[in-house]
Amino acid sequence: MDRVQLSHGGGGRLMHQLVRDFFVPAFDLQTLNDSAIVERPSSGRVAVTTDSYVISPYFFPGGDIGLLSVCGTVNDLSMAGARPLYLTTGFILEEGMPIADLRRILSSMKAAAEEIGVKIVAGDTKVVEKGKGDGIYINTAGFGLVDEGVELSPEKIRPGDKVIISGSIGNHGMAVMAERSGISFAPPLLSDVCPLNHLVGVMMQTTKDIRVLRDPTRGGIATTLKEFAQDSGWCIMIQEELIQVRPAVQGACELLGIDPLYVANEGILLAVVAAPAADMLVAAMRNTKTGSDACILGEVMESPRNTVLLKTTIGGRRIIDMISGEQLPRIC
Repeated sequence: MDRVQLSHGGGGRLMHQLVRDFFVPAFDLQTLNDSAIVERPSSGRVAVTTDSYVISPYFFPGGDIGLLSVCGTVNDLSMAGARPLYLTTGFILEEGMPIADLRRILSSMKAAAEEIGVKIVAGDTKVVEKGKGDGIYINTAGFGLVDEGVELSPEKIRPGDKVIISGSIGNHGMAVMAERSGISFAPPLLSDVCPLNHLVGVMMQTTKDIRVLRDPTRGGIATTLKEFAQDSGWCIMIQEELIQVRPAVQGACELLGIDPLYVANEGILLAVVAAPAADMLVAAMRNTKTGSDACILGEVMESPRNTVLLKTTIGGRRIIDMISGEQLPRIC
């Protein structure tokens, strides 16, 4: 049998066989009960997140929906200052999905979880009729430990703080869009999807003066910065000349008429930090694989309030706002 059938979701022999042959070895599951029992952290607070992944296509240059689901959930925990511990995952499979694709996705999830050091401890599987599920959807929940004293919030942002970005923008969104559009580049566009927990760990060890962290996924860095400005009540000024966009990404954006500031990312973060700690923090980030291109992107000012300004390369100023609608649907 080389494709998922409706009976794989029926609760009978085929469903048990699917779980036993694929999910149990992929995640080293110790029990098939409806709930998992895990060790409670001895100290600190627990961070909890949930997410769903509906990306199309589910294999894309640089990754797949399985890698994305693990990294995306881990990164959401990391942005809260948490150390990821456990994940759960639910699968909505479409009748007719190739079993080989499922095996490849599960293998990707297993490799990512092992690299990160998190355990996938529970899950669920459902099958929908052909034409109703687009292959596979994945829902996750994540649990992590937040150390005492860690409080990250845009409400802590103050004028004079610096804005730091960990790398180049637009790689994930444009890799997926190029794949959908049948556009090829040399070298090829690759998604930046990766776990950021190690980078965040280094940052938290370097300084306690981090105000807020965020991974700018849907809506890109423009949306995340606007959220910072609105939630803090201050103005954020960034420098256009400091924004890193790879030539192939820039070319794809121009070809498709898309502003890279609004393109989804899955492997970078934005941080707002107290000014005295900024240079030291960037130096520490540059010693990591995922933060090697980190730089100070801008600063926080008193006015105009609730606003993001882009200082252009020719000396002008452009107001950056949230985009209306969805320019890149099914991107994560």
